[in-house]
Amino acid sequence: MKSPYIGDLVVNEVVTMQLLVVSKEIRQKRTGEPYLVMHLVDRTGELEAKMWDSVTEVMHSFDRDDFIKVKGLLQLYQNRSQLTVHRLRRLEEHEIDFADYFPCSDRDPEQMFSELRSIVTDLRSEPLRLLIDKILDDPRIAEKYKIAPAAKSVHHACRGGLLEHVLSLCQLARLTAPHYRDVDEDLVTAGAILHDIGKIEELSYSRSFGYSAEGQLLGHIVIGLRIVAEKIAGPPDFPPKLRVLLEHMILSHHGELEFGSPKMPAFPEALLLHHLDNLDSKMEAMRSAFKRDRHAEGDFTGWVSSLDRVLLRKERFLQAEKPPGEPVPTASENTAENTAEPTTFFGEKLQAVLDWNK
Repeated sequence: MKSPYIGDLVVNEVVTMQLLVVSKEIRQKRTGEPYLVMHLVDRTGELEAKMWDSVTEVMHSFDRDDFIKVKGLLQLYQNRSQLTVHRLRRLEEHEIDFADYFPCSDRDPEQMFSELRSIVTDLRSEPLRLLIDKILDDPRIAEKYKIAPAAKSVHHACRGGLLEHVLSLCQLARLTAPHYRDVDEDLVTAGAILHDIGKIEELSYSRSFGYSAEGQLLGHIVIGLRIVAEKIAGPPDFPPKLRVLLEHMILSHHGELEFGSPKMPAFPEALLLHHLDNLDSKMEAMRSAFKRDRHAEGDFTGWVSSLDRVLLRKERFLQAEKPPGEPVPTASENTAENTAEPTTFFGEKLQAVLDWNK
């Protein structure tokens, strides 16, 4: 087992560690000398790294998707963690354990897949249940579904991330669909399970995450439609109009034409799926940003490009308002206090509505 992991690093300490190279660029200083810019990962996180000195000796000795051993100093630069590399060498495969390097979901993939099959079993729509079972019964699809990431970098970018994202959407569908009159929960759930299934072929994830040739040329929406079409083609007969609805949900789940959707959501289940998908991806992007920038000083993270903003570290922000030694209330404690004794105009109005609905 390698040691330390990215998750163990402490700012302003020199470390020697083994990492997977996700990206590598050779750039030039103003003097014309080369320097290296790298994006490095292990299973606990990711790290930006730069090497300024002795670069000519090593810059052609390794490439993207190689494993390297580095010695360097972890520092904060523009409130982001950055490793300044002093020395590095390429590792041979017999020196590494692949399980140490690939970001993975915290949940067991087999357990998640079993949970997904249970959700499908509970679908009341027989055509949708039979279709999804047929898809998940395919060993090739099932194996990839268990390990595929949900994205290359933006959200759930880890092995098993797609399955984790889909289960989260199924739970959100269960919570939200009954709230809206005439929304078919089975259809939303089926859309959640199938909307990103093309990513099992779009993305490559044997080492670092990238795009397959098929992914570059077609994209996951087209690939997903093809997978569904192949399984619908066989018996039993699938209702033609229900097929159109399912296909539309896959086509429109990005919500806007400029975001890559060939169509915009045109019925309630499609619109709900889009917003749940967007919500879950944005919340996961926030969680990942907080985890990645845990060393950042102050109340805010560095710039998060996927969300186009900096983020407030709420707990740290609230802690600064408390006298020393006084704990910050948890979310549940705050909720209990607010519902028990509202002290603001909005709180009084909210409590009045809650009491009226009892």
